Amino acid sequence: QVQLVESGGGLVQAGGSLRLSCAASGGVRHPFTMGWYRQAPGKEREFVADISWTGDTTYADSVKGRFTISRDNAKNTGYLQMNSLKPEDTAIYLCAAERTLRNSERWFNYWGQGTQVTVSS
Repeated sequence: QVQLVESGGGLVQAGGSLRLSCAASGGVRHPFTMGWYRQAPGKEREFVADISWTGDTTYADSVKGRFTISRDNAKNTGYLQMNSLKPEDTAIYLCAAERTLRNSERWFNYWGQGTQVTVSS
């Protein structure tokens, strides 16, 4: 049973920083890509960033230059460093593993429960 557990969310003022972590366990097939998505109230789930086993990264335009995704393969753990946070970054942030395709678009097989990030103005 694959489990993804996020941590590191919280309340921060605009311009501040947070670092999210995602620990994977339970037999994810190696090598696997890890990703982060976010979902704000009343909005669809939105891609934030992903990172391949070898460290290739992709970012949404809305977070480029502010967020950095990384991973520690030995620990099966991924990270999302978020700097210069804005109120519009407020959302539940979800970790994902094993990239796949759904309707020809990027998707993932496994998902965490999410961690809340709230940015106050």
